[in-house]
Amino acid sequence: MRAPHTAVTLLLSSLTFLSTTACRPAGGSSSAAAAVSDAELDARRAAEEDQRLVRAGRDVFRYDTFGDEAFWTGTLQLDRAIAGEANGGVGPGLSPRTALAVGLKVDRDALPHKVQEAIVAGQVDLDDPAVTLTLLKADAVVGLKGTFDGAGKLTAVGIQCALCHSTVNDSLAGGIGRRLDGWPNQDLNVGAIVSIAPNLQPVADLISLAGPTVDVPTLKTVLGTWGPGKYDASVFLDGKALRPDGGSAAVLIPPAFGLAGVNLATWTGWGSVTYWNAFVANLEMHGQGTFYDPRLDDAARFPIAARAGFGHLTASPDLVTPKLAALHRYQLSLAAPRPPEGSFDRAAAARGRGVFEGPAACARCHVPPLFTEPGLNLHSPAEMGIDDFQAQRSPTGAYRTAPLAGLSAHSRRGFFHDGRFATLDDVVKHYDGHFGLGLTAAQQADLVEYLKSL
Repeated sequence: MRAPHTAVTLLLSSLTFLSTTACRPAGGSSSAAAAVSDAELDARRAAEEDQRLVRAGRDVFRYDTFGDEAFWTGTLQLDRAIAGEANGGVGPGLSPRTALAVGLKVDRDALPHKVQEAIVAGQVDLDDPAVTLTLLKADAVVGLKGTFDGAGKLTAVGIQCALCHSTVNDSLAGGIGRRLDGWPNQDLNVGAIVSIAPNLQPVADLISLAGPTVDVPTLKTVLGTWGPGKYDASVFLDGKALRPDGGSAAVLIPPAFGLAGVNLATWTGWGSVTYWNAFVANLEMHGQGTFYDPRLDDAARFPIAARAGFGHLTASPDLVTPKLAALHRYQLSLAAPRPPEGSFDRAAAARGRGVFEGPAACARCHVPPLFTEPGLNLHSPAEMGIDDFQAQRSPTGAYRTAPLAGLSAHSRRGFFHDGRFATLDDVVKHYDGHFGLGLTAAQQADLVEYLKSL
């Protein structure tokens, strides 16, 4: 008689043999089949997780305020100006006509079909601030969130990423259509919107940290210099409201599409895409989160940021940091749009590609298909042949090589960081002269058509 442990061993061996032979496919091994199955399962799970992250990031991009109502409502009281005296606020209120005039957009997909029909038929009173409140209740104002009490009174307002980095396709009416996420809002007049807030004294006090004292009327004058499609994030760090020549210090709102594979974000390359998300959510939107950047402790370059401790922010609860991963993933999913059909000469663009990659040497920095450098995509102002004012307002002292794909979606306000070149022809002529390229008029024209085709 065998020892008990030996019998158990034989029994387990038999069961193992039976189970493996019963499950083994003809002509193959069970381990190979299991490996394939596991790989497919892992791929499926990864795809599902990626889709979940993109969806979550879209919601953050479109609808999350990061708790910034504490600033826009609690401090600036912007909600009261939007509502107007007739609706429990102050002043005339923000009518739909005025809102559209300062570049706010309306998401048609958030509107009931009957409302869409009424807008097309001209049956909606665009001069009534109460209509703006109705749009806010429907979450139809792109980038602006309203909170209402049980009686329907607006009690808070906050801003979202989409305010600056989305527009609409005007498919229903001017300023009313389907969302185009990642497109810069070239009509948005941020300065005009901020100016209607009843309590701008805290902002004036903040800028006064750079000295001398700034009063509210002066602040409103500064905000009035920005104009449509521009914003000055740096003025709240260094207090430089104007360029040395007296011009506006604001820069173009950049696109948030076509960033996959791109190293640095913003015109002066402050950091990665997710760095800038954290920067904006905390320092510009005034959300409640955590932000760390000791470069802002430089009192000579960033006197306001250094004195206000902007490089060392914490909040509890942190309403920003847990959302950065999803937000980043969604932004990376936003491909640059193709130019509209018929917006460029195809034959000329084909020739222009040869100029881009050949005698103009554009591809040396704008490396296809990213159209920026793989790696450290920064250049000195001298290399670019322009002044260093905006570059010196950043920690890099340089300008980023801007990706070129999707130029058609953000060309109305000009080119380079501040729109100083009104047309692509002006950009090509600048570089032709700066680098002494000696391009013929025909080559320059073809190069412009190629840039328009990207």
